[in-house]
Amino acid sequence: MKIKDKNISIIGLGYIGLPTAAIFASKKIKVIGVDVSNKVVNTINQGGIHIVEPDLDMVVHTAVKDGYLRATTVPEPADAFLIAVPTPFKDGFEPDLSYIESACNSIAPVLKKGDLVILESTSPVGATEQMSAWLANARPDLTFPQTEGEASDIRVAHCPERVLPGCVLRELAQNDRVIGGMTDKCSAAAVDLYRIFVEGECIVTNARTAEMCKLTENSFRDVNIAFANELSIICDKLKINVWETIRLANRHPRVSILSPGPGVGGHCIAVDPWFIVHKTPKEAKLIRTARTINDDKPRYVVAQVVASMANLVNPVIACLGLAFKQDIDDLRESPAIEIVHLLAKGVTGQILVVEPNIEQLPASLNVFKNVELVNTEAALGRADIVVMLVNHKVFYDIDRALLDGKNIIDTRGVWL
Repeated sequence: MKIKDKNISIIGLGYIGLPTAAIFASKKIKVIGVDVSNKVVNTINQGGIHIVEPDLDMVVHTAVKDGYLRATTVPEPADAFLIAVPTPFKDGFEPDLSYIESACNSIAPVLKKGDLVILESTSPVGATEQMSAWLANARPDLTFPQTEGEASDIRVAHCPERVLPGCVLRELAQNDRVIGGMTDKCSAAAVDLYRIFVEGECIVTNARTAEMCKLTENSFRDVNIAFANELSIICDKLKINVWETIRLANRHPRVSILSPGPGVGGHCIAVDPWFIVHKTPKEAKLIRTARTINDDKPRYVVAQVVASMANLVNPVIACLGLAFKQDIDDLRESPAIEIVHLLAKGVTGQILVVEPNIEQLPASLNVFKNVELVNTEAALGRADIVVMLVNHKVFYDIDRALLDGKNIIDTRGVWL
């Protein structure tokens, strides 16, 4: 069968699954998207999208209209299955693979000899092998790489995404992909599939190395962000402008310090390092320390807010931004949400939240009577304290005169 004749099924139509489905469909490949949410499925089948990502709406609309993309809640037979479901952690930072297991159980009944199953979800080392074991248990009539090697009926591989929210469609196509098959034939099958749209290089390794590569990328970034966040606390104590310090230090030809912030969010950087720590707790000392520094930063920001309230009675606090990074609607693991949550529980006063990319507060904040989602003008008009949490582009246009007389806490260096 030619690649162009294949049907591809994407399991999980979130921030990675839907763009991946759309880009395959844009190449005139028949794509069946699967999601547990009826709302998501109905939205996509109407040619719409449920997430904020530049240009994705146009690609999905065209793909659905032309008949190359449709969504369902129940998996159907296909030639390749890409699993892109969440991989959070449980209490104690233990990896939670239940979503992957559920995905395996859902596709197992429709698997057939010759199919390819790829795990795209960022996962702890060994997750691809575990996925293959779950599939083998559900389908004893088929053979899998862990027992039959190259002769297996089903090909299994891991290919982690490595895209930047806000640039997903471009980076899906242009970035190199690390592809780790459980056998050489598994890798080759996965490479053939990704070459449909990947303009970058498809680099072959084994499944465990591919898993570790993604965890390493995000842990490296986490460690570097932790340095910047710790530096910001040190400079604050010494009454030094951290932004100027970093700007001057970065003029050294071999220094490139990142920008500090209120913490680290998103499903990847805030989660993935813990997968390494959980697997090798005695060895991952630096990675654990960096994760602790970044996890503690929201509480430091809250302490700054509380200190700024010293001479105020029932202050109004404007918190600008809830997403985990600028100009997206993704709230997963967002330090801004944690900060607002801690303030709502621990301070007296009204909290006005401005997040231009959402229409209602997340459930974790909606339970507080002292938290309200408002627009920028309303927040600045009423606020005594303004806390910059997410450097959305629209916030750079705020008239500085509107900040006069207010206590400012800028965690992103927008106004400093």
